[in-house]
Amino acid sequence: MPVSIVPAEIGNTVYQVLDDLGNVRVWHEITENEANEATIIRWIVEGQFKRLVRVVAYNTDEGWSRDVSREIALQLLDLSREGNTLDASTTEFVERLTGRSPTVAV
Repeated sequence: MPVSIVPAEIGNTVYQVLDDLGNVRVWHEITENEANEATIIRWIVEGQFKRLVRVVAYNTDEGWSRDVSREIALQLLDLSREGNTLDASTTEFVERLTGRSPTVAV
């Protein structure tokens, strides 16, 4: 029987982040326990990405993958409206994907 590189937990949706570092775009390495929506959103709010390009979710157990960047951007916009400040890079991501402006950290 072949060995799978996919985590053994059934039903888990995994999130990956594409970041623009200026001279190269990279898919960030994320541990199995951190590749979830809540952690990705927290990291974005914390400013851990240089220029967020895209967030992709996939679930190999269910056989799907899709770009969830807009959904993530809408959640970030909601967080901003609740009083969370976003850095300039995250603000640009939200504006680019939603057409709306969140609060910018000064």
